Amino acid sequence: MVVWTAGRACGQPVTESAVVVADRPQQVASPPMRVWPGQPYPLGAGFDGTGCNFALFSETAERVELCLFAEDGTEERLDLPECTAFVWHGYVPSMAAGQRYGFRVHGPWDPEHGRRFNPNKLLLDPYAKAVDGEVRWSQALFGHHWSDPKRPNNDDSARNMPKSVITNPWFDWDNDRPPRTPWHETFVYEVHVKGATQLHPQIPPELRGTYAGMAHPQMVEHLQRLGVTAVELLPVHQFVHDQRLVEQGLRNYWGYNSIGFFAVHNGYSSGGTLGQQVTEFKQMVKSLHSNGIEVILDVVYNHTAEGNHLGPCLSFKGIDNPAYYRLMAGDEFHYMDYTGTGNTLNVRHPHVLQLIMDSLRYWVTEMHIDGFRFDLAATLARELHDVDRLSSFFDLIQQDPIVRQAKLIAEPWDVGEGGYQVGNFPPLWTEWNGKYRDWSRDYWRGENRTLDDLGYRLTGSSDLYEWSGRRPLASLNFVTAHDGFTLRDLVSYDTKHNEANGEDNRDGSDDNRSWNCGTEGETDDLDILALRERQKRNLIATLLLSQGVPMLCGGDELSHTQQGNNNAYCQDNELSWFDWAKAQEAFPLLDFTIKASELRRQHPVFRRRRWFLGRPVHGRRPGDALPDIAWFSPDGREMTDEDWHSGYAKSISVFLNGDAIPDPDLRGERVVDASFLIFMNAWDERLSFVVPEGIGAEQWDVVLSTDVPLLEPGDITVKTAGTLDVEGRSLTVLRRLF
Repeated sequence: MVVWTAGRACGQPVTESAVVVADRPQQVASPPMRVWPGQPYPLGAGFDGTGCNFALFSETAERVELCLFAEDGTEERLDLPECTAFVWHGYVPSMAAGQRYGFRVHGPWDPEHGRRFNPNKLLLDPYAKAVDGEVRWSQALFGHHWSDPKRPNNDDSARNMPKSVITNPWFDWDNDRPPRTPWHETFVYEVHVKGATQLHPQIPPELRGTYAGMAHPQMVEHLQRLGVTAVELLPVHQFVHDQRLVEQGLRNYWGYNSIGFFAVHNGYSSGGTLGQQVTEFKQMVKSLHSNGIEVILDVVYNHTAEGNHLGPCLSFKGIDNPAYYRLMAGDEFHYMDYTGTGNTLNVRHPHVLQLIMDSLRYWVTEMHIDGFRFDLAATLARELHDVDRLSSFFDLIQQDPIVRQAKLIAEPWDVGEGGYQVGNFPPLWTEWNGKYRDWSRDYWRGENRTLDDLGYRLTGSSDLYEWSGRRPLASLNFVTAHDGFTLRDLVSYDTKHNEANGEDNRDGSDDNRSWNCGTEGETDDLDILALRERQKRNLIATLLLSQGVPMLCGGDELSHTQQGNNNAYCQDNELSWFDWAKAQEAFPLLDFTIKASELRRQHPVFRRRRWFLGRPVHGRRPGDALPDIAWFSPDGREMTDEDWHSGYAKSISVFLNGDAIPDPDLRGERVVDASFLIFMNAWDERLSFVVPEGIGAEQWDVVLSTDVPLLEPGDITVKTAGTLDVEGRSLTVLRRLF
């Protein structure tokens, strides 16, 4: 039995409660629960120990029902009795944590003008802290008929919808303190919670693929051996597995399909989904913090899982479609799409901005998160059609006393016109440096391009960031990431092999800047295998010895392969999961990665906070006229303009002066380090490099070589003006002795 009140405008009093027993039309509804007026803030479900306040924003709704679900699926509907400043609210006494709930929102069905209200659709709370269950795909989930998108579909969706969950905010953080690792000491490890732990033999089976598995001592030990200071987790906001993928037997593995910006994804919980996932996530953060490791979230505030005008009605679309989404001007039936997913969040709307900022503050204050990487961040900067670096979103970040202290990382592009914005973000931000990725790949595969690009990328990309007052730490350097080839595949495949994704290999990028070293895919050729191993070491060493912030794609240190798939977003299986059983084969690469990481960590000359000047740094050591950096050709001559702009040149050496570091330490004292020479040879053949004269040393010690990965300090020394043979496609690092 359904008892509905008459529709009313926001602010008019409700005249009668509404109670229904879902899917049980023959039963008589029990007496309705009492609902007090409650408060319009905070939004979402606010549990206080004795009851719960519910608040939902909708500017154009006429009525909002709170739907409560018992364990057997019985649904009880209660009208939210008050509406204040477009926020519908009510307080339900005697409400416990773990209660499942949702909303039904009444209003006009007028999709041609952007309004898609349909009370037959159960809707997730945008502010829900936890979600129970998954979407079970059927036509009932869609606000419209599949055969006629402009006609409403009156099938009830409750059976097929996950439910929002009331959570208890209490957690014993004890003495948890954020590590607050300075940017210049930060080493980021991009990792998938499930993929990193699902096949780990030393993690208990019940914890594999979960937050608890990510915090297991075996994983922590691995991260610490690598020298990682921060894990950047692929999306852990509650997300949806796309209907097309589910029908093909696939899953949305990466998770870039959010439906809740506060809820911890329930699929990575080992303890339950009625709030236990929140506790488990907090415990993971606490454990990582206690071991000096920060937690950064990859967040997707640019779109949701509701797709375009043909997509499902799961939350925002049925609550206030014109407020939450960018609609086409003059054609509000359709959505603007700067993300390639069908819709774009309307960050120009104050309540959407509030949603994002409330979410960010929640993750920092309640979940103790240390930073965020913003997926397709250029989308958030769009005012009207253009990308505006001074948009409202960035103004709010700058002014927020909590969020502005977190690590802020932008993926500085989207799929819209003018969306590639590397170097154009405001001063607080660090950016994924796509130009660094492209240069490092091109250089080591031997592409003909001038060396001046090498100079910029190795030293922090001043051409991109210095003009805005930023420093080298604005550049987050990476060679590979989740999106694209793994490191092993980058040196093993010329073209993508994405047949397993079910799109006839049409998906994924065709511009990979990869090189298979002579044979496509797996091979038994020892020469090719040796070259591939050297190339992997070249790329890792270059990454860790460049100025800026390094990011290693999780699994690269284990030589993880996806068999040439460069778009494994839907491969929630052994193709994406780390194969720890075969990690023994990758120990030489793992050991080399650890060695290169230690070199960076021990020597501040590789992680300067200020730009190189290319001249002596005054006020340091009396009589020291050496520049802070100098560049030389392989024959020991200082580089000339002709050398820099020669398109065929592929080899260079660089001197880093440890006596000319302008950055003081935490106590304001001068920082002094050893000085280094780096020889880089991207030619096919071995070259003899001359140790330049006039850089203040008589003898040098080789401390790192991508040709001799097991090299120990003292094994190879060379005198000034002497020569050192450097194998083709290899890198050698020398430290000044005396």
